[in-house]
Amino acid sequence: MVVSEITLYNVLKIKLGEQEAQTVVEGIKQEVRNEFDNKKDTLATKVDTNTLKEEILNLKIDMERSFRDNLKWTVATIIACTGIMLTVIKFIH
Repeated sequence: MVVSEITLYNVLKIKLGEQEAQTVVEGIKQEVRNEFDNKKDTLATKVDTNTLKEEILNLKIDMERSFRDNLKWTVATIIACTGIMLTVIKFIH
């Protein structure tokens, strides 16, 4: 038993007796354990949050890399189109 359980047990022992106090404390422990088991799948642990942070960082790096690549291609396309337009204009005149 932990301190809070011992304290509860001692308080209940005075009112209910040893066996009944033990039964109540064990019942409460089981209910707390059951409630935790029911909710543990929806709670995030430190490992969960660290994994999520790492995934977000990797996504950010991928997005930055993709943006840079797209920007390079966009600039290259604009330069190529401008060159073609200048050649066409020069050929027409």
